[in-house]
Amino acid sequence: MKRLVIFGFLGIQLDDAGGPGRWQKWRPTVALGMHEDLAVARIELLADRRKSSRLIATVIDDLRAVSPDTEVHVHDVHLNDPWDFEQVYGKLFDFARRYRFDLDEEEYAIHITTGTHVAQICWFLLAEARFLPARLIQTSPPHKQKTGGAGSFALIDLDLQRYNQIAQRFALVQGETTEFLKSGIATRSAAFNKMIEQIERVAGKSKAPMLLMGPTGAGKSQLARNVFELKKQRQGLKGPFVEVNCATLRGDGAGSALFGHVRGAFTGAQNERAGLLKSADKGLLFLDEIGELGLDEQAMLLRAIEDKRFPPLGGDKEIASDFQLIAGTNRDLAAAVRDGGFRDDLYARLNLWTFQLPGLKERTEDIEPNLDFELKRYEKNYGEQVRFNREARERFIAFATSFDALWPGNFRDLGASVTRMATLSEAGRITVDVVDEEIARLRQLWHGQQPEASSALGMLSPETLAAIDHFDRPQLAYVIDVCRRSKNLSDAGRYLFQASRLERSSTNDGDRLRKYLARFGLSFESLRG
Repeated sequence: MKRLVIFGFLGIQLDDAGGPGRWQKWRPTVALGMHEDLAVARIELLADRRKSSRLIATVIDDLRAVSPDTEVHVHDVHLNDPWDFEQVYGKLFDFARRYRFDLDEEEYAIHITTGTHVAQICWFLLAEARFLPARLIQTSPPHKQKTGGAGSFALIDLDLQRYNQIAQRFALVQGETTEFLKSGIATRSAAFNKMIEQIERVAGKSKAPMLLMGPTGAGKSQLARNVFELKKQRQGLKGPFVEVNCATLRGDGAGSALFGHVRGAFTGAQNERAGLLKSADKGLLFLDEIGELGLDEQAMLLRAIEDKRFPPLGGDKEIASDFQLIAGTNRDLAAAVRDGGFRDDLYARLNLWTFQLPGLKERTEDIEPNLDFELKRYEKNYGEQVRFNREARERFIAFATSFDALWPGNFRDLGASVTRMATLSEAGRITVDVVDEEIARLRQLWHGQQPEASSALGMLSPETLAAIDHFDRPQLAYVIDVCRRSKNLSDAGRYLFQASRLERSSTNDGDRLRKYLARFGLSFESLRG
């Protein structure tokens, strides 16, 4: 049996009877120790020592008399106005963040009989958000109110959604949570921000596996680690964060690394090994590039997810591990299932919560805030503060958000680029010359990585493609690529005709582009769609 720990305010009026006659009156905090079917190991009592020192001492002495095995810990909480929602919530929120919970050995309950109605609502909200992993306990006096005794108690489950009085403060906390998931970066992409809000809700309420899809360098690993830290703060996880790149696992080593092995399971297995799934017990396991995992390992992983148990390689005795799984991949797992390279039952288990992380080219509005983030990270790692000159910053952002910037490694490439410029800077200032050198370096690194014409022309029918000269195909493919990456027809036209438009007194680049696309039976809207 786990030890029962109860949180609650000291009842300034209900707990105060005074004198020897106090035993003739029901007192809710003292009564917690009088129930024969409620074994309370510890009471965490919130009270103002300056105002209630005498009452605190009396309650502790009386609890010791009725329940010698119950410990009482007093937490000094001073409230200028116990009816002020913001003040009460702030005090309780800070208390919950500081408290060290032991969910393996203890269970928790919140005594809502004492304290103001404001305090009760704040308790409810903290319990709902899992900042306090506790049930609610309501105590009541005996039928004859003036008679002392234990009275009655009930463990209750309320609809906490009804209590909206401090929604603004709660929304602020939720906003801080989403900023944490974004590593503190003030991202501007509406679609990305909406996705992070959904991940925050899922992380707070669900223990089911999550699947993060997206290209290499899109931030899957960092997001998984941030989800772990968030769940750990909310008492959802107690174990470690374990990260595995499945692309590095091959042959017998794959099963051994994940599930462990017994001695003699295969050649070279001279000692037992616990495996990474066991290491992630009560924590979070992040399997990056899960699409590279072999079919045998996929089958064992599915069993471990569903049963929380699995046998090590070469062993009969099963190992228990209760971990939460986040999987990452840059492959199309649905296509891999169709091709037989990925198990459909495992994919179905992973596909409950799937989030597609966009690449840097799809989030050009987030390049500037990520630029500031990378400069702060450089300062943290190297102990040197580096900043751009205004003209240098504008030039780099103009290039980074242009069509010519490919960013095949996404945010990983951006981080490497900032590190190079910061390292080459003098006196902590990145100048135009440093930026120009970096732009030339990036162009050289990306040389030959432009998408092939055939991929851009894939939407054309074979008949239409056959009617287009090979001479015209590269140009059409380039135009299609520009249209797909442009916000509207006018932007695409200005970019494509920026040289020739300077020689004309009046221009309508959008109309010019529309007529060009019409020659091949295309429209800007169809390309964007």
